[in-house]
Amino acid sequence: MSALKRKRGGKGPGGKAKKVKLVENGNEPQTTEMEQNKEISVPAPVSMGKWKNKERVLVFSSRGINFRTRHLMQDLRTMMPHTKADTKMDRKDKLFVINEVCEIKNCNKCIFFEVKKKQDLYMWVANVPHGPSAKFLVQNVHTLAELKMTGNCLKGSRPLLSFDPQFDKEPHYALLKELFIQTFSTPQYHPRSQPPPPK
Repeated sequence: MSALKRKRGGKGPGGKAKKVKLVENGNEPQTTEMEQNKEISVPAPVSMGKWKNKERVLVFSSRGINFRTRHLMQDLRTMMPHTKADTKMDRKDKLFVINEVCEIKNCNKCIFFEVKKKQDLYMWVANVPHGPSAKFLVQNVHTLAELKMTGNCLKGSRPLLSFDPQFDKEPHYALLKELFIQTFSTPQYHPRSQPPPPK
């Protein structure tokens, strides 16, 4: 029988397989400094895929919206995996009620569609609860159903936002740019984002 015996490698308590060691006469192996320096260690991956950016966007509307606005709102929820929905808000309610609704739903961004005189559609994009908030007039709405899902994009994938150079020159445009980036960007490693992170 040979003087060197092979120790069996089995699963340890942490679930990782032990290294196979060659031992002499059943004693623990002795490692020299030279062998320790030659040992190759595999570095940990840059990111373990933890979902850190917990941005949540509440997308809802006031009462009195038409079917096109409702479909637009549903399309936004479909494309953005980090959204939450809520019931329609009464027209008589004040806008500061939105802060309370976002707090209940655990959201820190809000997209709110408001209809005036049953014809003008306004979209509020807000950072809840401390602001800023911006109000936009929405025109020429085209839903995904009309476009027959044109293009080859994944549901819940990363959006492409393109801005004019003017957005970097003026301070109020720079603020709007940052608001749009924070609201519409899909957080990295979000559970519902596409494509899923590699394992």
